[in-house]
Amino acid sequence: MDDILKLVGARIRELRKAQGLSQEALGEKAGFHFSYVGAIERGEKNISLLNLGKLAKALNVGVYQLFSAVQEYEKFAVTEAPSEMKEILLKLQNRSAADLKRANAILNEIFKQY
Repeated sequence: MDDILKLVGARIRELRKAQGLSQEALGEKAGFHFSYVGAIERGEKNISLLNLGKLAKALNVGVYQLFSAVQEYEKFAVTEAPSEMKEILLKLQNRSAADLKRANAILNEIFKQY
C-alpha cells in the first residue's frame, strides 16, 4: 500500500513542479495547507478520492493522470520483487535522462567486477 502512496505523491510533485508551483501555491489552489501537500508528495498521507479530485483540479489534470506513475510501475511487474528493487525503481521514477544515464554508469561501475 505504501508504494501507491509514494507513486501518486511523486506524480503530484512532478506535475506541481512542471507547472512551476510551490507546495504552498498548490495548497492554496486546492484548499489545503502546504504541509499537507508535502505529506501527500512524500507518500505519508492516505489521501481521499475527494482530495485527489481537488488536487487534480488545482493542477488542471484529470484524476486518472495522478495514477500514471502507478501504471508505469505495474508494467515492471515488481509486486513480488524484493523491497530494495521497488525502492530503486521509485527513486528512478520521473528522473531526467541525464540522471538515468548517471545512475546506469554507477551501476555499471559497481557490477563491472562481477
